[in-house]
Amino acid sequence: MSQVRAIIGLGNPGADYEATRHNAGAWLVEAVARRTGAELRPDRKFLGLYARGQIEGQDVHLLNPTTFMNRSGGAVAALCQFYKLAPNELLVAHDELDLDPGTARYKTGGGHGGHNGLRDIISALGNERGFHRLRLGIGHPGDAKQVTHYVLGRPGKAEHAAIEDAIDECLATLPQALSGDWARAMNRLHSFKGA
Repeated sequence: MSQVRAIIGLGNPGADYEATRHNAGAWLVEAVARRTGAELRPDRKFLGLYARGQIEGQDVHLLNPTTFMNRSGGAVAALCQFYKLAPNELLVAHDELDLDPGTARYKTGGGHGGHNGLRDIISALGNERGFHRLRLGIGHPGDAKQVTHYVLGRPGKAEHAAIEDAIDECLATLPQALSGDWARAMNRLHSFKGA
């Protein structure tokens, strides 16, 4: 399977949103940047915060779009065009309602599942769905009518700690994901049970 050359973290821009559940994908890219000593900086051509990092000797592009979530596709398309990246060389990290906090899963391809960020990326890439996803569990409020309020809310202390634990486990599996060893990356991440 393909190697990953870029990790994109989905979220909404600005201080009002940075601590909300919907920004879990952006938290992951921030954690990668911290771990690799890369500094995410505003880059107008990519409509986001961009850095280049190295994970166990492998170069990787890091991008957190600073458009709103439902406009994430423009940033992803700009990065792909500039660096000539194919969709299957992308790993898009995003919040996932269908997984509990402390859980994360890799997935390749598929639909958007109602996620506005994924929907816009699929559209911007010409309905290409073959990019890799890193789904970070945030749990579900139990009622579809409460979803918007829930994802734009801040997780409680224990919930936030569980999401951070899952992000740490994701970081431990990224070298395998980047090299295309998805079986090993998935095996480890999918067997992880947060505290």
